[in-house]
Amino acid sequence: MTVKVLFVCLGNICRSPTAEGIFAHRLQEAGLQQQVEIDSAGTSDWHIGKAPDARSIAAANARGYAIDHLRGRQAIAEDFARFDYILAMDTDNLALLQRLQPPGWKGRLGLFLEFAGDQAPVSVPDPYYGGEEGFQLVLDLLEEASDGLLADIRKHHLS
Repeated sequence: MTVKVLFVCLGNICRSPTAEGIFAHRLQEAGLQQQVEIDSAGTSDWHIGKAPDARSIAAANARGYAIDHLRGRQAIAEDFARFDYILAMDTDNLALLQRLQPPGWKGRLGLFLEFAGDQAPVSVPDPYYGGEEGFQLVLDLLEEASDGLLADIRKHHLS
């Protein structure tokens, strides 16, 4: 069985591609890249086909995560038929995804930081209009949530 995870933010150029890159790295380290399929998307259509923000690429690269090959796409209703987990970076994008969610969908729609520690904020702050420290905070939060998500997938799907 393949577990499928979609990470979603607003534009799919900062937070969600960074989450995808970090989680891909975690899967490779764990030898689970064949059992878990991942993708990222944005709720807006502003950056379809575009690479992640250069600052996100640089921050991710500095920690050993490659995201420069990723390209933006928009989240669509059909994603609910494809993915087991659809994880939003913040409450605004979660609300938009909830409107797309079909009745009776059996997957998990929620906030990605639900998988981080108890001290984590509810939402991953959008670093787009800030400085370097915002991108570092995003990486810190997404690394913690990635570890928690990997543990959840192992417990519920791969044991």
